[in-house]
Amino acid sequence: MSKYLVTGGAGYVGGVVTAHLLAAGHTVTVLDDLSTGFRAGVPEGAEFIEGRVQEAARWLDSSYDGVLHFAACSQVGESVADPEKYWRNNVGGSMELLRAMRGAGVRRLVFSSTAAVYGEPESVPVTEDARTAPTNPYGASKLAVDHMIGGECAAHGLAAVSLRYFNVAGAHGGYGERHDPESHLIPLVLAAALGQRESISVFGDDYPTPDGTCIRDYIHVDDLAEAHLRALDAATPGEHLICNLGNGAGFSVREVVETARKVTGRDIPETAAPRRAGDPAVLVASAERARTRLGWQPVRPDLAGIISDAWDFARRTARAGGTGPAA
Repeated sequence: MSKYLVTGGAGYVGGVVTAHLLAAGHTVTVLDDLSTGFRAGVPEGAEFIEGRVQEAARWLDSSYDGVLHFAACSQVGESVADPEKYWRNNVGGSMELLRAMRGAGVRRLVFSSTAAVYGEPESVPVTEDARTAPTNPYGASKLAVDHMIGGECAAHGLAAVSLRYFNVAGAHGGYGERHDPESHLIPLVLAAALGQRESISVFGDDYPTPDGTCIRDYIHVDDLAEAHLRALDAATPGEHLICNLGNGAGFSVREVVETARKVTGRDIPETAAPRRAGDPAVLVASAERARTRLGWQPVRPDLAGIISDAWDFARRTARAGGTGPAA
């Protein structure tokens, strides 16, 4: 078994990946400054260090077999209003992490990247060879880190895999999705089902899609986590492997809302709203490279199952007072 550092492991995806690493018998240290994560989001059994990724050199040493890097600012709207925060934290923090890894002789990295690096795709499904043209500083900062990692692999022999997520959803027991502010569709829909918001806004109903609403590719967070463990095994010295992660099929906004109504048995009011600038009509991943190189494929592609797990988490968290992941 191996020992890993997980940066941002108190957040949604980082916490679930940590849980999967522990279940596989690995030793895990979580480094998180709790600026957006929750102390209760760190799975039991992981060592926790409250600190910034920029200071990773204080704790990283040769006893670690690799790093999984999730720590980042990730709100698109905020990145437009405060771009310097995203360059400082996402790019600057990642640069310091790579420096710390090189100094400690830790030569394996899995990086949490994003489909936002593609911007508005020219065709779907989106492959890793698609043109990268991010439309906001968040996506641009993640793309800059991907370029940085590629240089580190070429110059210093780092073994690295960047995983570009499309839409992650669902929950792993008491660990699920919650952001402040929340901007993701499924938790917003479930908040409306719980009466925590009056309605769900549907941004545009005149897209060239079967029901007029945007189509997105949703992947269960447990499937995503399993891809990270496979990426650790697939990492090859001197290579920067980039893989998209998605189901390869999409669901429209209206399908998500209708499925949530069926899963929850609740009325979920919706409000028509204008299109948002930069929202492509369809954004669906090609995950063929992940299947070929990682030996990975999603086993939980059903939208109702994804929403059902997220609904269980939302209710448990509401009962717990919203202070952290519920047991």
